[in-house]
Amino acid sequence: MLPTYFIPRPRMLIDLAVIEAFEQQFEMAMASDGAEFKYEAPAPLWQFLSYLTDTKAVLLHGSGDGSIAEFEPRLSDDVEAFGDRKAVYAASDGLWPLYFAVLDRPKIRMSILNSSMRIRPTGGIWSEPFYFFSISDTALAQRPYRRGTIYLLPRESFEQQAPINRPEHDIQIAQWASLVPIRPLARLSVGPEDFPLLDQIRGHDDDTTFARARANPEGFPWIEEQSGS
Repeated sequence: MLPTYFIPRPRMLIDLAVIEAFEQQFEMAMASDGAEFKYEAPAPLWQFLSYLTDTKAVLLHGSGDGSIAEFEPRLSDDVEAFGDRKAVYAASDGLWPLYFAVLDRPKIRMSILNSSMRIRPTGGIWSEPFYFFSISDTALAQRPYRRGTIYLLPRESFEQQAPINRPEHDIQIAQWASLVPIRPLARLSVGPEDFPLLDQIRGHDDDTTFARARANPEGFPWIEEQSGS
């Protein structure tokens, strides 16, 4: 159903002991009052983040700024109307925010293309997440990575982007928006080593990609082996 350049989420092999550790970590996070807490569970950090977004009423936001006390709505720049407004943005996905947390965009100039989505055939159930990550090829050559922060945000004031309906399937993007300020519940320091898809970030030519996007705004991700999604 999806072209091969969309990456499935790596398998999560977690048992009851790991789930218990995740629950203890979540309790620590909720007791932190917005401060940083230390991750110590016996599983990769991305699996903990994915467990949270799959089972808890929290969303995640990735940033290079580790000192945000309150998120203020800001104007975004997105080809979709949902993401092109003044809002606080967050994700119901454990991997997508890591991409934003570890990219050193202030230091190295780049454009970015990215998505986290689930697919549902007509009359079926939602799939596991699929991803697409790309940055300017000139930036990719410099391995523009840094340490960053993942923020845990309360879900209450957020709305999720509406599903995209296709003739044979629906697409659910893991993007949420809040039109009011948000104080984080907790925060985690993360590094490039915590992002399991780091080596699967693609590079794109800005001029070619922008020209394709202007010609076909709905043709994300505007690469040659493009197929309907």
